Amino acid sequence: MASLPINPTLNSHTPTLKPKSSLKFPESHFITYQEDGRNDKLLHKSYYFKLLGSLCKQGKLQESVDFLNQMEYRNLYIGPEFYGELLQGCVNERDLQLGQQIHAKILKSGDFFAKNEYIETKLVIFYAKCDDFYVSNHLFCRLRKQNVFSWAAIIGLHCRMNLSKEALWKYIEMLENGILGDNFVLPNVLKACGALNFVEFGKCVHGHVCKLGFEGCVFVASSLIDMYGKCGFLDDARKVFDYMVERNVVAWNSLIVSYMQNGLNEEAIGVFYDMRTAAIEPTRVTLSSFLSASANLCALQEGEQGHAISILSGLDLDKILGSSLINFYAKVGLVNDAELIFDMLIEKDVVTWNLLMSCYVQSGQIDKALNLSRLMRLKGFRFDSVTLSTMLSASAELRDLKLGKEGHCFCIRNNFENDVVVASGIMNMYAKCEKIPDARRVFDYTVEKDLVLWNTLLAAYAEVGLSGESLKLFYQMQLYGLPQNTISWNSVILGFLRNGQINEAIDMFTQMKTVGLDPNMVTYTTLISGLSQNGHNGEALAYFKQLLQAGYRPNSASIVAALSASTNMASLHYGRAIHGYILRQKIPLSLPVATSLVDMYTKCGSLNSAKCIFDLIPEKELALYNAMISGYALHGRTIEALALFKHLCKEGVKPDSITFTSVLSSCCHAGLVKEGLDVLYDMLSVYHMQPRMEHYGCIITLLSRCGDLDEAMQLIQSMPFKPDANVFESLLVACRELRETELEEHIAKCLIKMEPENSGHYVSLSNAYATTGRWDEVSKLRDLMKKKGLRKRPGCSWIQVGTELHMFVSGDRWHPHTQEISTILALLDREMQLTRFFFNN
Repeated sequence: MASLPINPTLNSHTPTLKPKSSLKFPESHFITYQEDGRNDKLLHKSYYFKLLGSLCKQGKLQESVDFLNQMEYRNLYIGPEFYGELLQGCVNERDLQLGQQIHAKILKSGDFFAKNEYIETKLVIFYAKCDDFYVSNHLFCRLRKQNVFSWAAIIGLHCRMNLSKEALWKYIEMLENGILGDNFVLPNVLKACGALNFVEFGKCVHGHVCKLGFEGCVFVASSLIDMYGKCGFLDDARKVFDYMVERNVVAWNSLIVSYMQNGLNEEAIGVFYDMRTAAIEPTRVTLSSFLSASANLCALQEGEQGHAISILSGLDLDKILGSSLINFYAKVGLVNDAELIFDMLIEKDVVTWNLLMSCYVQSGQIDKALNLSRLMRLKGFRFDSVTLSTMLSASAELRDLKLGKEGHCFCIRNNFENDVVVASGIMNMYAKCEKIPDARRVFDYTVEKDLVLWNTLLAAYAEVGLSGESLKLFYQMQLYGLPQNTISWNSVILGFLRNGQINEAIDMFTQMKTVGLDPNMVTYTTLISGLSQNGHNGEALAYFKQLLQAGYRPNSASIVAALSASTNMASLHYGRAIHGYILRQKIPLSLPVATSLVDMYTKCGSLNSAKCIFDLIPEKELALYNAMISGYALHGRTIEALALFKHLCKEGVKPDSITFTSVLSSCCHAGLVKEGLDVLYDMLSVYHMQPRMEHYGCIITLLSRCGDLDEAMQLIQSMPFKPDANVFESLLVACRELRETELEEHIAKCLIKMEPENSGHYVSLSNAYATTGRWDEVSKLRDLMKKKGLRKRPGCSWIQVGTELHMFVSGDRWHPHTQEISTILALLDREMQLTRFFFNN
């Protein structure tokens, strides 16, 4: 930007003011005016002006003022440019108080200075840069001539005050007054366009940039990249970047930030590497954006490289860089590293405290989060809306209603209850604690409701399956003129799925497309998971295909949901297809995906494939161990299940209820009574876990199958809770096998009392009567079943051959190849009988 024009008129009215008594400037600074010449005076004026300017640039503002006072005392010439230089020094240092004193001195010096165009403009710039909105606007309106410099200052001020629309109106007014923008005005205008998402206006400004010849200005071009990035037009941002002849670090930063803010984290990292190749030294902004992109991708190696570069570049660990590093390490799960960065920070602000607190909450270390909040208060930091939201989130994760209510009370006492961020946190806390009416009450009492608040209540209703309430709220949003976004639609779909309303959920998904709103990854994942959980596995896999056809790269959650559908169908074909897609697309084998693959392969009969996946994961967690142990148990591989259980314990992984259920089930299938009792003993004495009904059920089944009915009955009587039907059913089967008819009859009668609508119990009792020849009782029991409308549920199984699924129901002969199947079964049965006869003899 060119320098402001200075009125060169010599001043014969320079006031003579006494300097401060404390001033002791060296005499060498001053040259005595010679009586005889104007040229000498101009020469000396230039010398003094340069000296004053040097002091201002060094930030020695008080010395500059003292120097000016000395000049006045010596009756030396002082022109408007001297006061302009002082004001510029105040701008550089953002020293509002000293600038106001200089302004007062200008006014006292008379109209020659006060009404000078250069001084008037400088004053507008000074107050604008110091963010004094009222004074700067007042002086601007009083300007006799509003030039491009004053317009640049006032437009920039509006942008900094987040008055973006007003900034654009000022720009339009400037153009109407015949003044064209320069390389200071245009970046501010583009910033306002980006803040408002006014891409069409921004394109018009881009046209002005080209017409005025500023496309080669690196600052204007960087602002164009930033504007297009904020508006989501990344192709246009990239074009501007590619056409730049000269690129500085600001331009590179603008492109990296644009990609990162639009979720294109891989592209952001790619641009960072290109920047390094171009030998451009990164700044804190560069590394902060790079670390954010790495955090979003959970890219540990890249983030650690960014940290190393910051150290090698000698960048101080300030609040900006420190916050980015804490955020990165928190998101990749390295809590200890996040703590180290926090401890190394010399100066901490509320943001850094909040980030570490959020890190603790995300990693489940709620106690640490609470202790940190107390320490934060002791250090004199005030909680803000983010702090309170984090604490409320901790309460929600713990389902700790008491802690959540304490947080709510704190918000009320400190006037945070109308903050929409805090209100959303309070509502989420009540929803997670299953206090939906309380969440609704908070919503109703919040004065200013934004889209986030509406979506929070929608999600609360959806999570507990209140589909009617969520749909009603969804339509209320339209009545209030609030446009629903993808999150709103996703919540309604989830509500229907939670309530088992499959058709309604699919209809909502279809309507979403008709209104021009594209389903996102969360939409597809919600639908796939919900369909799978409700037994609609074929439809779930069909929507997984749609997800791929829509061009989305599936995440862990969507892959796990699709694998779950394949497992429910016992479809090895689909499971392998999904596994193949994972390998072809080089999708990282995360623990949830690996666990789902192991579960799928074991339940679909491919134990070796499950073992291969299990062995591929270097750092195993409990869920993966459980899936593999359960697979061994399912396939009757008891030795392997027990060996893996012992290995798990040696590795220091604490087993849970599911682990013990799988191990005990495996012992039960193999009839290993001693081993099963040892596992139950370890559960009680070593891990101090109270066995549940399913654990007792496994042991009772184990004892029953081995003929220890008395031991089984004693265990039932000693259980700390009332036995359920499953426990008695396992005992019933054993009684039938051991021909304990009397006990079988007694247990069957107990089961009928427990579950009077279960036809299987009536059949069991009927079989007990038939064994002892009590046919009258059998007939009565069957008549009773007819009266109650109970029918024996036929067994059902299915097998997949190629892509075709074949289902077989007990007693049904509808299959077209029934005759051939029956022949093969008869041959197999004959072969088994012959083999048994051979071994028995």
